[in-house]
Amino acid sequence: MKRFYSYILPLMVALFTGCWSGEQFDSSLFTQQLYSPQYASGFEIRATEDGKATLIVCRNPWQGAADVTQHLLIDPEGRFNSSQSHNLQRINGPARRIVCMSSSYVAMLTAIGKSEYTVGVSGIDFISDEYVSNNRDKVRDVGYDNNIDYETLLALAPDIVLLYGVNAASAMEVKLQELGIPYIYIGEYVESSPLGKAEWVVAIAEIAGCREAGEKFFAEIPERYNHLKELAATATSKPKVMLNTPYADSWFMPSTQSYVARLIADAAGDYLYNRNTDNTSATIDNEEAYLMAAKADCWINVGQLRTLEELRSRYPKLADINCVKSGNIYNCTRRTSPSGGNDFWESGVIRPDIILSDLIKIFHPELLNSDESLLKPELYYYQRLE
Repeated sequence: MKRFYSYILPLMVALFTGCWSGEQFDSSLFTQQLYSPQYASGFEIRATEDGKATLIVCRNPWQGAADVTQHLLIDPEGRFNSSQSHNLQRINGPARRIVCMSSSYVAMLTAIGKSEYTVGVSGIDFISDEYVSNNRDKVRDVGYDNNIDYETLLALAPDIVLLYGVNAASAMEVKLQELGIPYIYIGEYVESSPLGKAEWVVAIAEIAGCREAGEKFFAEIPERYNHLKELAATATSKPKVMLNTPYADSWFMPSTQSYVARLIADAAGDYLYNRNTDNTSATIDNEEAYLMAAKADCWINVGQLRTLEELRSRYPKLADINCVKSGNIYNCTRRTSPSGGNDFWESGVIRPDIILSDLIKIFHPELLNSDESLLKPELYYYQRLE
């Protein structure tokens, strides 16, 4: 209760006294470019000339967004007079109490050594992060989708909520504005570049007040990723790769510009569904998918399947295709917690180099002896269905 009042009373005072006194916020005053991403397209970090206030600019952070720009003002000295709005949020210093609505944000905080800043998550049973698993008394589950527990969220007194949007803005926006809780979208979800997704760790590090730690963590990943990509390019053939399993009566296939398709290409694989060049997934009927799978040398990301017997039982039409008979079926489930949290969707977002390494081992086992410093025999995120 004390924490609740310590959080809500300053907010009420600010509302009744006209918010902050100071010069009017103007994004054009942030002329110092603190960080310009090399791979990510959805954010940048700027500062005032004196460096005392920073601005994170996020652009088009969900699929289908057009000309959507959001600003997060970090203003420790209260220099700017600005009110919260859907495209301008503010915090008065580095965030220390953060609610993560995606498990990948939890992984980013862990990567920069700030696990303890995570105080709330969405769907705690499906998060594999060790800190969250071991500190369920400190980290609360605030719910998800249309079942957010706003009472719990408010009691956490978060400095900020890290949101995501899939095809539109989060339904949480309006309520967070009513409660006066700052938020920002982390748009790694819509980045098609594997390295672009990972680079968002720098944005989260800035929010947490340790941008240098984020830059340091990220700096080694492109170097290793590109070395692996060069190694894969030496392969003399490209196996045909099938993706996913049916959902209801449809089979979702990512576009050739998607994150997973780029990983396959960089691992010197030949993604079978090359007709979709848009930035969203396409659905094909099961018959078309079965014909495509019959041509595959390798099949990856097979939903919840764990064994070949399960695959044959559930999809008998596919039991006799070549990659099933050869057992060349792999799923990204090796690092799954007992409660169902899959680290592939957490730390995998910021370690595309490790995912690429796994895919090269799957597609090109002949390269395992080429560079022992880059390729170790064991898979990290993937496992073969037995």
